[in-house]
Amino acid sequence: MKKPIKSLAALGAVAVAAVAGSSLWASQAESVPLSEVSHIHGISVDPSDPARLYLATHYGVWRTSPDGTADQVSQNSDDYMGFTPHPSEAGTFFGSGHPETGGNAGFIVSRDGAETWEQLAPGADGPVDFHAMAVSAADPAVIYGLYGKVQVSRDGGSTWSVAGAPPADVYDIAASSADPDTVYAATGTGPMVSTDGARTWKPSGPEGRPASLVEVAPGGTVYAFVIGSGLLKRSASDGEWQSVGNDFGERVLLHLAADPGDPDRLFAVTQESQILTSTDGGSSWAPLTS
Repeated sequence: MKKPIKSLAALGAVAVAAVAGSSLWASQAESVPLSEVSHIHGISVDPSDPARLYLATHYGVWRTSPDGTADQVSQNSDDYMGFTPHPSEAGTFFGSGHPETGGNAGFIVSRDGAETWEQLAPGADGPVDFHAMAVSAADPAVIYGLYGKVQVSRDGGSTWSVAGAPPADVYDIAASSADPDTVYAATGTGPMVSTDGARTWKPSGPEGRPASLVEVAPGGTVYAFVIGSGLLKRSASDGEWQSVGNDFGERVLLHLAADPGDPDRLFAVTQESQILTSTDGGSSWAPLTS
């Protein structure tokens, strides 16, 4: 039996090891089996076709097909470490990471469905490499990015400033859909929340166990995956966390996305880049194969 994960640092090591052992592309194939898509850093439901997903990876941005394959949609194979959709503009995505040629990409934007990208800003003390980003649905001009410290833009990504230091061992961030100054973080000691624009933080939810992800669904529901507790959620109207399910075995969820048109339809990515889907709000899950 494997030992339980004790810290977020260990969780990160598990994810890196899993990626190193997973299959990678040996060539720039147009279409690959979904099982071969690896090193996934972000996931988003295609607003024009909820049967398809956008996958931001170490090798460009890909989109899944109902036949169980994935096609590369980005015109490059850059490493998209940060990736998030615009909450109200279909086809607009924000990203960050590393170009194939090296260095940091800064804060980048695509307005044609992740096909072409351009740098919108280098970020504060950039060019940055945001490993986590979040756009506030309450005010899409407010965007948060994690690059050592938490940075914030209040003009849609054109200019950035340092908001404050993140909690220790932060792994993911998500912006509230009700208040642009409220930000959630998944950390090595559990979910945390800031209500002053990422300047200060306090615990939110179970403490003492690592949280590998935090995500705010289009309807405002906040999700968190906590080691040992499984997937949790809290509604936008109350502060009580509820268990969604804990039948994941050794799997750890790293990314989560919800169908904007069906809040019970969820998608998740594990530490081994396996894509799971749920049609009952997260109570049960199955591998996404088609």
